[in-house]
Amino acid sequence: MPRHVRKGDQVMVTSGSYKGQTGEIIDIDTKNDRVIVKGLNVVTKHMKATRANPQGAKTTKEAPLHISKVSPVVDGKAVRVGFKTNKDGSKVRVARKAGKELGVLSVLRKA
Repeated sequence: MPRHVRKGDQVMVTSGSYKGQTGEIIDIDTKNDRVIVKGLNVVTKHMKATRANPQGAKTTKEAPLHISKVSPVVDGKAVRVGFKTNKDGSKVRVARKAGKELGVLSVLRKA
C-alpha cells in the first residue's frame, strides 16, 4: 500500500505535544509505520562514561512518530492525500484540497 508521505516531504504534526509544528522527513520505517521528522520529537540520552569518552555525555536525537500523526504541507496547511493515475500510466500523489501534485509514485513502462 502506498504511503501518504515520503522521505524529504515537508510535513506538519497533526496531534500530540508537537501539534502544528512542521519539519522535513528524514527517514521512514515502513515495517512499524514510523517516521523521523527533523527537529521534532527530540529526546535526550545520557551516555555512560567509557574509555573513549571518560566524562560521559548527553546526546539529543529525533525519536520516531507514528505515520498517522503527520500530513504533508501545501501552502502552509496540512492536507489530506489522494492518489491519481495519469493517462500515461504514472501514479501521482495529489493534495485533496488544493489539487496540487505532491510527486510521482510510479511510472508504467511499456515494452
